[in-house]
Amino acid sequence: MSAVDARPDESVSDESAMSASLKSDFSSQACNVLAELREQGELCDAVIRVESALFPIHRNIMSACSSYFRALFTSQMLTTNQHEISLTQVGADVMSVLIEYAYTRTAKITAMNVEQVLPAADQFHILGVVKACCEFLTKELTPENCIGIRKFAQSYFCSGLEQKAHSYTLDNFHAVFTTSNEFLQLDIDEVVELLQSDNLNVRTEELVFDALCRWIDYSPERRRRHIARLLRTIRLGLLTTNFFVEKVKPHEYVKESEQCRPIVIETLRFLYELDMDDRREVDMSNPIARPRVPHEVMFVIGGWSGGAPTNMVETYDTRADRWVVCSVADTGPRAYHGMITVDGTIFIIGGFDGVEYFNSCRTFDPVKKLWEEAPPMNCKRCYVSVALLAGYIYAMGGFDGHVRQNSVERFTKETNQWSLIRPMHHQRSDACATTLNGKVYICGGFNGQECLNTAEYYSPDTGQWTLITNMNNRRSGVGVIAYNECIYALGGFNGVTRMNTGERFCPRTRQWTDIPEMYSPRSNFATEIIDDMLFTIGGFNGVTTIFNVECYDSQADEWYDATDMSLYRSALSACVVKGLPNVQDYIYQNRTVRNQDHSSTVDPPEHSGPASPT
Repeated sequence: MSAVDARPDESVSDESAMSASLKSDFSSQACNVLAELREQGELCDAVIRVESALFPIHRNIMSACSSYFRALFTSQMLTTNQHEISLTQVGADVMSVLIEYAYTRTAKITAMNVEQVLPAADQFHILGVVKACCEFLTKELTPENCIGIRKFAQSYFCSGLEQKAHSYTLDNFHAVFTTSNEFLQLDIDEVVELLQSDNLNVRTEELVFDALCRWIDYSPERRRRHIARLLRTIRLGLLTTNFFVEKVKPHEYVKESEQCRPIVIETLRFLYELDMDDRREVDMSNPIARPRVPHEVMFVIGGWSGGAPTNMVETYDTRADRWVVCSVADTGPRAYHGMITVDGTIFIIGGFDGVEYFNSCRTFDPVKKLWEEAPPMNCKRCYVSVALLAGYIYAMGGFDGHVRQNSVERFTKETNQWSLIRPMHHQRSDACATTLNGKVYICGGFNGQECLNTAEYYSPDTGQWTLITNMNNRRSGVGVIAYNECIYALGGFNGVTRMNTGERFCPRTRQWTDIPEMYSPRSNFATEIIDDMLFTIGGFNGVTTIFNVECYDSQADEWYDATDMSLYRSALSACVVKGLPNVQDYIYQNRTVRNQDHSSTVDPPEHSGPASPT
């Protein structure tokens, strides 16, 4: 059983810290004294009767927390000498919670009583308890109950809770429609509201078709007549032709509906025209092809481009498969750096600006669009490897302009400082790191003499580094990322050539196995996971810096081309930020015709950087 401490918002003046402290102590002491007086029945001037329970109270205390009781106790209809007040439509246990709050400003809200306490608190205008119930229910949101909690919030005009429950439903829609019985109980208008939302978080429109079919299947005789209306909630132009022709068009609900025929014809014409011309751009102004709003945005910052580092920032709109050049460029150019997202803030770590090797760090707040300096590391680290584990940022190895390092340091947000921890077994610059199952893994790199195929992990529980099975290939400038319970090592330089091969390490079998090759060989590129797809971004192919992007689906075990970046660059870094309230600032806005001319933003085919095997 859990409880919520419900306290009203208080504003404290800036007169002095001592004054605020005394005020707090006095308020706490007064609450304790008043609660003790009530428990002992002293100085009470009324009794509230609920069912067979009697609650001695002080009228002024109850009036202070509730406009309902204030109106009741000051009403001319209630004489000052009327000692007992009977209340109905509320249970004794619930009344006990409300009275406890009036005296202590705390309320014991639990999963067992919240559905009774919130209506009672609303009835008696005890806003502090209403707020506590809403906060409790927000924390209790799951795919199974979010629709019910939204309806519950609507009933009592709790707009904040209603919006949070609705946002949770949209954000976790796949889990909602596959596991929630509440989804099956929605009426047609409510289902349409969900499915047509631009903010519906679905990786593909195929999931929307699956969802509407599950809803109809629950009561097909009554619901199949709604198929045409539901079909229009799908962005049909974003489906693959194969899926539409093999799954949607011949489905019994679609096939038997006369209203679906014009929808099918319109969609087939749209998909056919796209298939006939591979270069034809999707008309995103067409309602059947308008991308939904992504719930995650991938940021790419810095890198080496056109013979020098850049400060350019791009974001990737995964729903539109488009890159957006942002107006919020970094305050200075940087390449061969690391990048991590912590609580929505992007950390830029180490790197090189063409002259200086950095131990400095910067942060970017994508909501406030503000760049700030962060505490510097203890060591200069170009070609640094970074990872995030349990709220700590790890910076490993790198090159300080003289030495390839095996040192490691860790940033603690609470103390706002970096601390050196146990070093790695190997000196590594131009390696790459990730985290999986409570461990930090680092693979490959360059030790000053040769490219490495070694890999190791750090366990915070033991404070030790442990070597794992060597990779099948030497890889410097490698991309390493955890994906579906495996460690993937992609591309890189083996001392002779840039590679397009990849391999993955399974911690259970402790073996590396090869995966399908990427389309492009590349080193010093960025890797990220978004929409459960592994992306490789930019890099150097041995001849030129590239802007090509591709993604890997582990279920299909296949690579796919994604849209190119706007800028040729290598030695870049990427990270994903979730739940941005201003996501519209970072997604593709001109959803009509994509510009295929890169000439205004690309750089000449060259690659240069600080001393490195790559």
